[in-house]
Amino acid sequence: MQYIAHIRERDGTIQAVGEHLKAVGELAASFAVPGGLSNLARLSGILHDMGKYSDAFTNYIIQAVTNPDSPPKRGSVDHSTAGGRWIYRKYHNGSLNMKQEEMIAAEWIAMCIISHHGGLRDFLGPDLESEFLERVAKKELDDYEEAAARLREEFEHKDLDHLFHQAADEIRLVIEKIQLKYLHTVTATLALKYVFSCLIDADRTDTREFEEGEVKQEDKDCDLFFRRCYNSLMDHIQQLEVLEDAGTQIHQLRGQMSRECEAFADNKPGIYRLSIPTGGGKTLASLRYALKHAMLHGQERIVFIVPYTTIIEQNAQEIRSVLGEEGLILEHHSNIIQDRNTREEEDDTEAVGLRKKLKLARDNWDSPIIFTTMVQFLNTFYSSGTRNVRRLHRLANAVLIFDEVQSVPVKCVSLFNQALNFLCHFGKSTAVLCTATQPALDFVEHSLKVTAGDMIHNLHEVRQKFKRVEIVDLTESQGWDASYLNDFVQNKLQNVRSLLVILNTKNAARKLFETMQDDEMASGCRMFHLSTNMCPAHRKEVLQNLKQALLEGERVVCVSTQLIEAGVNISFDCVIRSLAGLDSIAQAAGRCNRHGRDPVRNVYIIKSSDENLDRLTEIREGAKVTERVLREFKQNPEGLGFDLLSDEALRMYFQYYYHQMSPLLNYEIKGLQDRPMVDLLSNNGHYAAAYKSRHKKPFLLRSRQALATASRHFEVIEQGAVPVLVPYNVKANAILLDLNGEPGVKELSALLRQAQQYVIQVYDGEFKRLHEDGMIYELFNGSIYALRETAYSYDYGLNPSGIEKWEAYFA
Repeated sequence: MQYIAHIRERDGTIQAVGEHLKAVGELAASFAVPGGLSNLARLSGILHDMGKYSDAFTNYIIQAVTNPDSPPKRGSVDHSTAGGRWIYRKYHNGSLNMKQEEMIAAEWIAMCIISHHGGLRDFLGPDLESEFLERVAKKELDDYEEAAARLREEFEHKDLDHLFHQAADEIRLVIEKIQLKYLHTVTATLALKYVFSCLIDADRTDTREFEEGEVKQEDKDCDLFFRRCYNSLMDHIQQLEVLEDAGTQIHQLRGQMSRECEAFADNKPGIYRLSIPTGGGKTLASLRYALKHAMLHGQERIVFIVPYTTIIEQNAQEIRSVLGEEGLILEHHSNIIQDRNTREEEDDTEAVGLRKKLKLARDNWDSPIIFTTMVQFLNTFYSSGTRNVRRLHRLANAVLIFDEVQSVPVKCVSLFNQALNFLCHFGKSTAVLCTATQPALDFVEHSLKVTAGDMIHNLHEVRQKFKRVEIVDLTESQGWDASYLNDFVQNKLQNVRSLLVILNTKNAARKLFETMQDDEMASGCRMFHLSTNMCPAHRKEVLQNLKQALLEGERVVCVSTQLIEAGVNISFDCVIRSLAGLDSIAQAAGRCNRHGRDPVRNVYIIKSSDENLDRLTEIREGAKVTERVLREFKQNPEGLGFDLLSDEALRMYFQYYYHQMSPLLNYEIKGLQDRPMVDLLSNNGHYAAAYKSRHKKPFLLRSRQALATASRHFEVIEQGAVPVLVPYNVKANAILLDLNGEPGVKELSALLRQAQQYVIQVYDGEFKRLHEDGMIYELFNGSIYALRETAYSYDYGLNPSGIEKWEAYFA
């Protein structure tokens, strides 16, 4: 009897279980090479669908395909537990006297297998129960012995034994490296997630290739691609040398720092700082370093991680235009698909189901150059389900460029540090921390293991030469409302032709923009508004129009939220910034006199009375710390280098700020009595002690992590945000129309990538109200959401009809 793994929808071709298991094992092992965990990944792949070696599953999948109108109940045949049980029974005797590495190897492989349709489970949860043990040791499996017998016929047990002992050796090396490098035990959890990522991507990739009838693609020649890109970049840099402003001091300094970055590429992989001042050309300088470093050290991809999607749009376009490469540069803004996180078995037998198409759609970061956000980076390591973690292994053996690294949310600082420590000390990756305002990530409790030295020499001297602005503190006055701030703007416009106002909330920015539109004095001045209520394509168009207006010398005012602060190559004669963290003020200052065409221009710090920061903890606390630094600067300006943006001032700010926020750095989980997520992902000591107290014996697994609980509570941005497709233009409407049809897996993959340009993130409360008002409709059975045209406008983006309605939603 032939045992079936999958049946191709269009022609009924069968993929045998053995064929699928071998292919997934091989592919998973190849993915895991950089992390040195190939044997763990290979054995996970070989055993992951062992439960399909049964008559019950064969009948189940045949019925599902031949009777699509009335298929068997999804998940009625459990195929993902058998492999986990087999490895646990054979190599784990439930005794703490076993070799540590063998116990952990059995636990990790079993966990990966039982979790490959839904996400990693808890080894030990807050209820002091073990989802893991429930599956591998207790759950009734009627067809287990049958599947085990078929496995013995297909695979030599001595080969599996040998593979397991090699996997245990890999665990031993992980433990030794953690101890040698004084790394936190969260690192071990990330190694487990890395193996899980390799399994998930291998399983989805092999299934997609079979479903689509694709010939397996040869590995891309990354070295050849990077060499071609490097040559194009150097041609572009040579062209810049003959521009009319090439002789200016700013331009010469940019060239000097760019050359220093390339020279630094010779250094071994590690975690490095690149403290190029704002406007110093760090995008191309970091690319120059990354291409050279990747070629020298055989790394497979370059990943740019930025704080805002706005920066993705600009930087990706800049690099495409320089390199002349379109198809191999991927922008990943956000997940369009909503993960359901159900615990039901999502068997592949739903061959005609929409969820299968969404699951198989190519979304795995397999491009050589990738742009993504800090949110997506952190989700890859810590969020629930399988869609995000699938990409994790693609971050190994890579050059990771973190643009504006100070934007890491404070509650995620420890988790971010652990992710980088894992990638760079286990995964052969190199991380570059780019910012003009370096945060003190190596001074916190769970520190980042930064390799000594900055990529740029004589930083203090460089910063002095880059001084282009003076900070003017106007915060001693009471908060200004939109009317008062508008009067101040009109006054400044008498002496400048371009002015930028950055406020902390979308509501305050919109109020000022509308006040200015109604002001007759503003006639003859073009006004622009930017906020995250606009989709990426919309913001890109507004920025293009704004840059063109500046280029043509028009009188211009732009009112924006903080999205314009980082990575947007634009310059104004004057900047007004609402009080926030000193790092944000420094970034805002980078939009003023950016190219040094004037000796010095002013950046004003003000307070806005229209802002409600009650739910914006980091901005609120950052503003308080900035006020403290401002007071100390007035008392002792010499101690801070006579400059509020000096290294001394920023170092003082971050030390005060991290001390102020120290209770939050480890991601305390409110729903679990403020248990730190770092603890749940390491030895989970609190729950292990409680288990021992209740049961009068120690927990019988070496692995104790509450993986599901931690991921269930993880949100980079609190309140939860739902991705919603918006009908911004003709192309967006065409994508919505195609998604409403019946696209195949390959077409769906392309549509989802295109659709990222037309997505906004809507917080849960706002989403609920929009949905109740009929302004949002569903695609793919609620897996994708879309906004109706009446709720979107050119001036504001998301715009429930009328300002009163808007304020009710977003105040």
